[in-house]
Amino acid sequence: MTGKERREQLLDVGRVLFAERGYEGTSVEEIAHKAGVSKPVVYEHFGGKEGLYAVVVDREMSRLLDMVTGALTGGHPRELLEQAAFALLDYIEQYTDGFRILVRDSPVAQSTGTFASLISDIATQVEDILGHEFKQRGFDPKLAPLYAQALVGMVALTGQWWLDAQRPGKAEVAAHLVNLSWNGLSGLEPKPRLIGHRKN
Repeated sequence: MTGKERREQLLDVGRVLFAERGYEGTSVEEIAHKAGVSKPVVYEHFGGKEGLYAVVVDREMSRLLDMVTGALTGGHPRELLEQAAFALLDYIEQYTDGFRILVRDSPVAQSTGTFASLISDIATQVEDILGHEFKQRGFDPKLAPLYAQALVGMVALTGQWWLDAQRPGKAEVAAHLVNLSWNGLSGLEPKPRLIGHRKN
């Protein structure tokens, strides 16, 4: 096996073990054993468990971001919502281990390597779309970041739930997410107000 092939093998083994057991529950010994190598081989390629984990997380974050970005091909704003919802659900379905790793908290995740930062990156892209739509409809475009975070967060948390529930089917989940998002956005008040007693 070449050095590159060995590295990829270790990444594959690490991804599976981190998804099953989490960062803390996985050891270098176990990674080496599953890969059929000695511990020094893992250290040689990644410097240790933390290095391997960081590369796995980075790859999964890039894959998910690429899938979402690639899915946003344009069209009607409702269609963009559908594209984003399907992209995340497709990722969850196709790369379950990667998604499980991304949503776990890890002691080695930096502020730029967490699921929250990934969701924020996706929301930034959605923010541009919403800002344009808000302007066209007479809403304050400065509020686009708030709505982008809310929409992307809703889809991401629903995705976490769907990963475990595995029903209803992906298309139905996407349809319900888009239904709530779209109908909520279509009834948006330009100056929302609270109706309860509490005002701050």
